[in-house]
Amino acid sequence: MKNTLLTLLTAVSLVSCASGPNAQTGSVLGALGGAAVGGIIGSQSHRGLEGAAIGAGLGALGGNALGNARDQRNYQQGYGQPGYGRQPQQRGYYDNNGRYHYY
Repeated sequence: MKNTLLTLLTAVSLVSCASGPNAQTGSVLGALGGAAVGGIIGSQSHRGLEGAAIGAGLGALGGNALGNARDQRNYQQGYGQPGYGRQPQQRGYYDNNGRYHYY
């Protein structure tokens, strides 16, 4: 079991995570939730720490995937860079002195 756990943790640490704000938040929340659920399930077989570690790894990967999907959807809907909100389009004109005036 220790070899499996070590292999899983090594693989998780080498995986490149998406870096959008929702992906980062999803990773943290997924890891916390996965650790809690994994600890509870693992304690039934008297291996709570191992269950929490495996749950945290899987939860972080799942949360990152869901958060990255949300970042991509926001970006495709025209909200600019993921997580930075929509940039307003301001219109105006230049006067004879070269100054820009907004409507």
